[in-house]
Amino acid sequence: MEQNVRCSVLRTQKNSKEHYSGKKKRHTRKHITGSTRKKRVILLTQARGGRVHDKRQLDEADLVGNIPDAVAVEGDLGFQGLQNEFDNIHLPHKKPRGKELSEHQKQENRELNRQRVKCEHAHAGIKRYNAVTDVYRNRVSDFDDRLMLNAVGLWNFYLDAA
Repeated sequence: MEQNVRCSVLRTQKNSKEHYSGKKKRHTRKHITGSTRKKRVILLTQARGGRVHDKRQLDEADLVGNIPDAVAVEGDLGFQGLQNEFDNIHLPHKKPRGKELSEHQKQENRELNRQRVKCEHAHAGIKRYNAVTDVYRNRVSDFDDRLMLNAVGLWNFYLDAA
């Protein structure tokens, strides 16, 4: 459910700290996306600095609370803890430290990954528009949000035309 977009090194130390992703080892801007099983992107949040954790960004956008309980939401382990707050959240089982997952848990993870790979294919389709994956050097405010919105729109248009 997430999308990382690189941006150039920012001039001030404060801005530089907000956008530095320790996981990616570079400065990033992060969007959260939601897609259907047919790879159509139906949800896109505003960009945040790469330092913000996925779950915090999702909580601050308050997206899951607006989704009806009848709709199943599948995510990755970046949203660990959401399954305790909502009934319609399905996340993979996390391997306990020093132990192994049971065969049943492994099978559930495989089934969930078969569904989630379609979301990853949607991300790859959006990234085909290289403007969202290349180094971001524009200083126009909210330009990266507009760029991402256009890339998502083009991806959805491509799906409708195919």
